[in-house]
Amino acid sequence: MKVLKYIGVALLFLVAIISCKNDDGGANTVELRDRAEEAVAAQDEIELFLETHFYNYEAFENPAEGFDYQIVFDTIAEENADKIPLIEQVESKTVQDRLEEGVEYTLYYLNVRQGGGESPNFPDIVLNSYRGQLINDDNALQLFDESVVPLRFDLTSVVNGYQDAIIEFNGAESFTENQDGSITFNDYGVGAVFIPSGLGYFATTQPGIPSYSQLIFTFRLYTVQEGDQDGDGIPSIIEDLNGNGIEEDDDTDNDGTPNFIDTDDDGDGIPTANEIIIEDDGSITFPDSDNDGTPNYLDSDS
Repeated sequence: MKVLKYIGVALLFLVAIISCKNDDGGANTVELRDRAEEAVAAQDEIELFLETHFYNYEAFENPAEGFDYQIVFDTIAEENADKIPLIEQVESKTVQDRLEEGVEYTLYYLNVRQGGGESPNFPDIVLNSYRGQLINDDNALQLFDESVVPLRFDLTSVVNGYQDAIIEFNGAESFTENQDGSITFNDYGVGAVFIPSGLGYFATTQPGIPSYSQLIFTFRLYTVQEGDQDGDGIPSIIEDLNGNGIEEDDDTDNDGTPNFIDTDDDGDGIPTANEIIIEDDGSITFPDSDNDGTPNYLDSDS
C-alpha cells in the first residue's frame, strides 16, 4: 500500500517506510492487541535480536576502497562468536505512543556515523537511502524494501519510529559534483533504528510485512530541507505549538486538520499566509491586531 498519511513529496516513494503511519485501520487488519501489552512484547523481541546479533563495525573502522557504508547484520555464532553484540552499541530514547496516552517505547537506534551537516527537525524533508527489514519468527531478518538510490522523504509521512530516530543524525557536511553529473556526499549520517510495532504498522499488514512486525531500517542521511507542508509561510517546526515534537496534535481551530497542513489555522476564513509578514531577510513577523497576546493567524476574532 503506497499511501501517504497526509501529503507527500513529489518523487518516488517505496512501499514500506512511507505507508500509513501507525495505521490501525485499512482493509488488511487483524484483531487488535492491547497497545501497552504489545509494547512490552515488542521490546523483548527487539532486545533479543540486539543481544544475539552484531553489525559490520570492523568494516566501518577500516573502510576498504569503494566501501558503500551499508550496515549489515549477522548472528553472533561460530566464527562470529566473539563479535560485540548490538545491545552494547545502540543508544536509546523514550518515545510516546501516538494513539494511547501513557504507553511509551524504548526506541533503540545505532549511530554508526553522526554526519557533519545539518540535523533534521521532525517535520523536515530529507534525502536518504535506506533498507527495510523485519525480525521474523526465527529471530532472523527478512528484507521487505530497499532503495540504494537516494529518495526524498517527508518526515511527517514516514512511520513514527523512523521519524523519531533520524532526527538524532545529521546530513552530509558537503557534496562534490562529479564530471559525469553524479554527486558524492561527504561525511553523511549512517545509522539504523529498531522499531517496535506500535511505532510502525501495529495491526495493519503491508506488502511483505505481517501485522505486529518489529522493523529495522538502516539508512544514510544526505540532505535536510526545512518543512512547510501546507505552504503557508510558517515552517512546520514552528507550528508545533505545544513543543512535544509531534505534528498531529496541534489543531487551533479544532477542524480535524493539524496546523502544519492547515492553510487557515484559526478558521477565520483568512489564509494564514495573509496574517503573517515575511520580511526581506526571511524572518517572520506575527501581527497581533487586538493586542491580546495571540497572533492574528491563531486568533479567530483578531
